[in-house]
Amino acid sequence: MITGKNFIGNKLSAKGTDTHKTFNPKLNVENSFDFHAATLEEVDEAVQLASQAFKEYRKISGKKRSEFLNAIADEILALGDELVQTYMSESGLPEGRAIGERGRTIFQLQSFANLVASENWKQNTIDEAIPNRLPIPKDDIRKTSIPLGPVVVFAASNFPLAFSTAGGDTASALASGCPVIVKSHSMHSGTGELVASAIIKAAEKTGMPNGVFSNITGSGRIVGVALVKHPKVKAVGFTGSISGGRALFDIAAKRPEPIPVFAEMGSINPVIITENSIAKKSAEIASTYAGSITMGTGQFCTNPGLILTIENENTNEFIKDLAEKATAIAPQCMLHPNIKRDFVSNGASVSSQSGVEVVAVIEEEIEANFAPTQVSTVSGTDFLTNPKMHQEVFGPFSLVVRCKNEAQLVEVIEGLEGQLTGTILAEEEDYANLSEIVDALQNRVGRIIFNGVPTGVEVCESMTHGGPYPASSDSRFTAVGVGAIKRWVRPFSFQDFPKELLPQSLI
Repeated sequence: MITGKNFIGNKLSAKGTDTHKTFNPKLNVENSFDFHAATLEEVDEAVQLASQAFKEYRKISGKKRSEFLNAIADEILALGDELVQTYMSESGLPEGRAIGERGRTIFQLQSFANLVASENWKQNTIDEAIPNRLPIPKDDIRKTSIPLGPVVVFAASNFPLAFSTAGGDTASALASGCPVIVKSHSMHSGTGELVASAIIKAAEKTGMPNGVFSNITGSGRIVGVALVKHPKVKAVGFTGSISGGRALFDIAAKRPEPIPVFAEMGSINPVIITENSIAKKSAEIASTYAGSITMGTGQFCTNPGLILTIENENTNEFIKDLAEKATAIAPQCMLHPNIKRDFVSNGASVSSQSGVEVVAVIEEEIEANFAPTQVSTVSGTDFLTNPKMHQEVFGPFSLVVRCKNEAQLVEVIEGLEGQLTGTILAEEEDYANLSEIVDALQNRVGRIIFNGVPTGVEVCESMTHGGPYPASSDSRFTAVGVGAIKRWVRPFSFQDFPKELLPQSLI
């Protein structure tokens, strides 16, 4: 049941008078519940509880933490249709997406539960002593990974479940032994509260310490800034805009004790299509990418917002076909009026730059918060001279760049900011000439897809969901897959310790 209150540990709290409502973008009306913004007192109470809980939780076995994570998955499922309906009313996304995202969220929790059921993920190492080694003896040194401390997770706007309250950041941090305080996203506070109630129930059922999890709301900057500045917070997870992620990064860096901010921010995910691919599969690629550009109303961080080609007659026909097929797909609802506003504004900004041609855009009247899909094109020369064309347009938008030759295409890739993904569409006869493109992409992205689409991020051990700045704030880590746990731990060595005092896994 939604109360509109904050979870400060296992206690519901609403000390503040500032409230907000969520919004149903499909119906274009506010939802009924009032959500109380946390006061600074409640923020401090949540962090103090988390810090106290950390003393116990960090020592709880991986097996017990595994039981906790599996219990969270069970309790989320037990929320049933109330969660699905709330998700839909706060996001405008359809029932199938809600059920699918719930399944992904549960799978992520179970994946981390399986990971920490044993100690292998810590990659422990043991260098035994050699007391008679010459010229000096060798000490006994054993290395493991230990959790950082209380983690603040900022819920994402575009994934109300999988990247939010019990999403990958929360699941991986809890798996590592870190308590979590979630700053719930104001666009889906009801969904967040329901999931938070499931986490609290799971914590109580499995005997976790009070404060291992808190969920607090606040529609402005005050709550988020206070959390990041709090001296007992030791790390931050964020998924969202470049401006938001960078602001948190700067705040964390200026603390007396700087802390890491693992932020997944902007990406336009360049797609390279060779001349041979367009010549052989133009219609097929146009259909596939029309679907990818519009999937989820383009509200994925891996949306293909930039397509790079070599200019010729086939390419020009492909661009027209892609634009026609993308704009023929029925407009879909965006997450919020503010997101629709920014989509229209940013799309207009890119398309108004010198040399940009709008090939096709949905121009007929559409519902209030639905998105008018747009495909534009520009020459490689114009693109190289105007960084304003590089900005992310969050929604169903793609810019096709017509390069005059492969050398210019590589120059375009090398001039991009860091990205989450790059994609190559090529034929077998292209393989011998792809090394320069692959090398250029590798230096700009975290993952390269071959003959596929970037939309879709598999949750598995080999996945990298990150990339050079500003795709993420630290390209050495992934935000998806079990490797995400490494963000919340640090290496720690024991030297010449009695075996009676060592962790069992280091004996």
